[in-house]
Amino acid sequence: MNFPLYFSKKIAFSKDNKNNLSKVIVHIGRLSVALGIIVSLITISTGLGSKRAIENRISNFSGDVSVKSTRSNSSYNSSILDTKGLDVNALKQIPEVAGLQSYASVSGILRTETNFAGIILKGVGKDFDKERFQPFIVSGSIPDYKEDGYNNEVILSEKIANDLSLKANDSIVTIFSKEDQKPIYRKFLIKGIYKTDIKLVDDLYMIGDINHVRKVMNMGENEVGGLDVFLNDTDKIDNAFPQIEQYIGYRNYAEKVTEKYPQILDWINIFNQNITLIIAIMLIVVVINIIMVLLILIIERTNSIGVLKTMGASNAQIRSIFINYTLLIMVPGLFAGNAIGLGLLLIQKYTCFIKLDPENYFISTVPVDLNPVYIIAVSVGIFIVSGIAMILPSYLISRISPLKAIKYS
Repeated sequence: MNFPLYFSKKIAFSKDNKNNLSKVIVHIGRLSVALGIIVSLITISTGLGSKRAIENRISNFSGDVSVKSTRSNSSYNSSILDTKGLDVNALKQIPEVAGLQSYASVSGILRTETNFAGIILKGVGKDFDKERFQPFIVSGSIPDYKEDGYNNEVILSEKIANDLSLKANDSIVTIFSKEDQKPIYRKFLIKGIYKTDIKLVDDLYMIGDINHVRKVMNMGENEVGGLDVFLNDTDKIDNAFPQIEQYIGYRNYAEKVTEKYPQILDWINIFNQNITLIIAIMLIVVVINIIMVLLILIIERTNSIGVLKTMGASNAQIRSIFINYTLLIMVPGLFAGNAIGLGLLLIQKYTCFIKLDPENYFISTVPVDLNPVYIIAVSVGIFIVSGIAMILPSYLISRISPLKAIKYS
């Protein structure tokens, strides 16, 4: 028989100890562990989920990496991408690259009878990834851009459409202007309405035919303003980026999506900091609670410790008793915390009942990332850290004198 384990169960679950202080202490310890697990799971899953959702939205719209001409400036009008040294086929062969998409952009003004809005027309061509863009469509459909003549159908953001009281299948006049030239007017049909929840995108961009941008910018029929490079895994951007730079030519440069939108990078970094801070706080709280619980149990069982030592129990055996105490306190708390935490996260994942303001958070609902690695790591981490915290109280047991323990009981 395993004496330490038997004794731990006896004093923790004995019916004779129903109103015993140890019974209350055990429940307090389990509650603290369960709360630590719940808060940690929610923090990690929603934090990583939000981070990934924001990265995926912006990368699906603009690519993980953009290739531009070194002549590009701070304006939204594209400079012509230099083809010298640019090897598109080699870029497509990079293992991390999922696809390429050419584009050219020009700034303009949308005008209605009562209102107007500044926009950037992002012209795309026959390599436009409609499947990747489809999740952003809230009404209407995506036009076919075949670069055969001029397609007058565009995709407008929901934000701009609402500001101008427009909807799918409405017509809109766009005005483009260049230095020393008369304004250029184009009439477009709004084929679809999109929404990314990324304010920096929804406030500005309209998707249209690249040939219209080429005409306005006096570009050749095969010239483009840049390339959007999509990766299979956004997390591997640091590995893919140097390889991409090798095939773009010295007159072009590559830009990560996080560098293109530094405000979003700052927001993502806040998620990382918050996750680290909250988990650290919860670990400290759980450890302190476990230490306090064990110290109280030691004080309460001082007489029992003295008796056990008198009967020949070794210090190692007595320490094992209190280590088993920790297990009895923590394991049910771990199971309960995981059950409750995962239950709440699953409810949010499939119902999206907690909403956010995309103006401030770049997303409209709280996303959940149920990564099993992190879920297991939370439980194992708290278990190990709490176990290490057990070492000091267990050695204090060794210093208890049997004679004094029995004498003052």
